[in-house]
Amino acid sequence: MTATTVRPPARGEGGFAGAGTLLKMWLRRDRVMMPAWIYGLTALVSSTVYSFKSGYDAPGSLESFARGINGNPSMRALYGPVLNERTAAGVSAWRVGATGAALTAVMCVLLVVRHTRAEEETGRLELVGAAAVGRRAPLTAALAAAVTAAATLAAVAALVMMLFGLSVAGSIAFGLSWFGAGLVFAGVAALTAQLAETSRLANGLAFAVLGAAYLVRGVADAGSAHWVSWLSPIGWAQRVRPHAGEHWAVLLLPLAAFVLLAAAAYALAGRRDLGAGMLAPSPGPARAAPSLRGPLALSWRLQRGTLIGWSAAFLVYGLAIGGVADGVGDLVDGSDAVLDDIREMGGQQDIADAFLATAMGLMALFASAYAVQGVLRMRAEESGGRLEPVLATAVGRVRWAAANLAVTVAGTVVLLGATGLAVGLVHGARSGDLGGQLPRQLGAALVQLPSVWVIAAAAALIFGLVPRGTSAGWGVLTVCLLLGQVGPLLKLPQAVMDVSPFTHTPKLPGGGLDVLPVAALTAVAVAVAAAALLAFRRRDIG
Repeated sequence: MTATTVRPPARGEGGFAGAGTLLKMWLRRDRVMMPAWIYGLTALVSSTVYSFKSGYDAPGSLESFARGINGNPSMRALYGPVLNERTAAGVSAWRVGATGAALTAVMCVLLVVRHTRAEEETGRLELVGAAAVGRRAPLTAALAAAVTAAATLAAVAALVMMLFGLSVAGSIAFGLSWFGAGLVFAGVAALTAQLAETSRLANGLAFAVLGAAYLVRGVADAGSAHWVSWLSPIGWAQRVRPHAGEHWAVLLLPLAAFVLLAAAAYALAGRRDLGAGMLAPSPGPARAAPSLRGPLALSWRLQRGTLIGWSAAFLVYGLAIGGVADGVGDLVDGSDAVLDDIREMGGQQDIADAFLATAMGLMALFASAYAVQGVLRMRAEESGGRLEPVLATAVGRVRWAAANLAVTVAGTVVLLGATGLAVGLVHGARSGDLGGQLPRQLGAALVQLPSVWVIAAAAALIFGLVPRGTSAGWGVLTVCLLLGQVGPLLKLPQAVMDVSPFTHTPKLPGGGLDVLPVAALTAVAVAVAAAALLAFRRRDIG
């Protein structure tokens, strides 16, 4: 047997040795996740620009729409103010500016935490560190991966806008506004990865900062204290003013924030032990409480914090949607094409009902994201070595997996139920029909559940069959997102649209409740979930 000699870092490499090799490896690992994010957000840009350029061709219709937005505090809280009311470019930048910046931030957070704290949590980073890899190399490679993803997205989004004939300067500013948001939250994730001891907590802390940033921006735009948006990185993305008289100097703010956050992360990384976080977890009791002596209780304990955060977001979104539903007809007045698009996507002739049905479908997609995240947590428990000790007790495989799926499914009921209640309360109060609208909107939200369960079951089946490919569950959701949001605008064939389970969901409120597709989707979800449990029972753990 021949001994292997590990080359020490060369002079000058210091703690950054091996960063380039790690970056290549992680970009290869992200060859599915990263393009999916970039493709999805680029499709959002292209469909939005196409919709506004083709839907508001009547003289004065675009200005009327923009004035309606700027006069509606709820819409300003959701998307911000329209800074250029005269062009489709300015309105398109308004529509996807803040939300796209937030989604870019989510992508960067997931990438950084995945390649730092998650690698430590599973023990892989300790093995990597035993070779000629510097202490700062993993963090450097993770930040480089996130910056690469954000830069690629910014370049592609800007190019798409230019291909639609929008100005070069405005398109570049738009791409850089998203890139700046990605930079800031890559730095935030790098910092939370040093503070937290688990990837779940690191992601949770970073997303809490993101949620606070979006909330601060929304409060500022909805009220009169617009200067408050300067306190939010999402507000900075809007202050760049793409296609509205670009303010290039604002881009220095996210760059400076990234440098400061990254420097803080590097400083903390050099002061802590590998695998440990700066926030030490409190020791638990010597004996578990009766409420924790079972896989169902354990799953609930692990997921309750995430569910509370998601529920708060769904509740806020439901309140905002309920607040704008009555005035949606005035916002699109003068654009028959947009009215037709909303009616086609919502499946109703009444514009308010069509808008609410479209909003409920969008919230169902977000609930599906929560479900996929729940399945990914099962994989994290397995790859982190925490599942084997549980299965060494009297808990069986199927019982453990079924308990986790049950909590995830119950969580989707809570999320969509919160949305329906919020929309029903606000819309009912504004329309003077609280008793009628509350059950109506709650039913419209809950009817989305079978489609959500199909996505959850599909992700669970991937986990059962190909555990290392569990993240492909995001790909399933991305396909459904593109079909639902872009398909009606591009007039895709019905056979293609039928691939998504959301195509078969009754369009409520306003339409008739067809029990057959709801029952069929539920049966499909149950059958696929059963196949997932069977596959998990038969495969090896690890």
